[in-house]
Amino acid sequence: MSLASTNTQPEQSKVIMGALLVWAAVIIYASSNSIVSALAEIGWQNKIAGRNAISFCNLLFLGSLISLVPMTFMFRKDWTREKVRALRRKDWIILTISAGLSSALTPYLFFIALDATTVTNVVLVGRIEPPLFLIASAILLKEKLDWWALTGGLIALCGAVVIFVLNTGEEGFTLGKGEIATVFATLSFIASTLITRVGLQGIPLGIFSIYRSVLGTIIFYFLGLYLYGPNHFQDLLEPIVLKWVWVYAVIVVLCGQLAWNLGMKHARSGDVSLATSFSPIAALVLAMLILGEDPGPGLIPGGLIILSAIAIGQYGRLRAKTKEKRAEAERQKRQMDKSMEAEGHLNFKGA
Repeated sequence: MSLASTNTQPEQSKVIMGALLVWAAVIIYASSNSIVSALAEIGWQNKIAGRNAISFCNLLFLGSLISLVPMTFMFRKDWTREKVRALRRKDWIILTISAGLSSALTPYLFFIALDATTVTNVVLVGRIEPPLFLIASAILLKEKLDWWALTGGLIALCGAVVIFVLNTGEEGFTLGKGEIATVFATLSFIASTLITRVGLQGIPLGIFSIYRSVLGTIIFYFLGLYLYGPNHFQDLLEPIVLKWVWVYAVIVVLCGQLAWNLGMKHARSGDVSLATSFSPIAALVLAMLILGEDPGPGLIPGGLIILSAIAIGQYGRLRAKTKEKRAEAERQKRQMDKSMEAEGHLNFKGA
């Protein structure tokens, strides 16, 4: 092994720490829906003039504002005059559309879903996202379709259907307002991701993240006023809101972002892929632990199907990686053979 390749390999301890941080971030993000629902329930138990002050809108608005503090420190180097002036009009238009979708419309629709149905149903309906995203990327972005990932996504969706079908209790699956809102939230998220991948590749991460958060928060605020009236955010600064919003801001926003950003520096791509694959399972388990939701008798068979889908997706990823390594090894061997052949023709042999 060459000295250069040795120097570029991260230390084993950093790799392990990176993987642990990624897993921690995935678990934190998987708990976000349950934490938001639990906080809203506290608000219902402590009403102010008959209103729930710890509403989903108040949590998202204040949480987004709080998240700007660490983001400003993390990405301040990206906000230079030269980098901002380098952005084209097209970049600003795409940034604005992405902000409206990802930081305003998508969370708003998810909050409507959480207000109308269980976290379990939101998580399970959200299983439509992986296969739809892969198909949309293949059609719109002309990316090569990963058949292993698509198969895994469809099998996971079948596992979600099994959980739905077998849950015949009071909180079983019904195609209501919450489930429909989840579908549209998922479609909004897919659209935002596609727009980001197409149009924002040359934009610095700091400009993208902060602009999207600021503009998305503003759009979300005025969307709430338009839909619910001028008094919708009147309880924003109530003591009970300021007390409990920190649970959401510190756990989900600060700890989640910090663990994810630090973990991505050192974790291998395989560790990231494996950890994120378990997000729906973690979300279901956390909904049971935090909210006491019961997915019903379909949890075990449906969960096993989802686990098999994760295994299939990981097998496909490892298979593709092995194939890529073999191709690279063959390419290097061909280059070596050509070099040896050239050396044989050029070297002086004393004849």
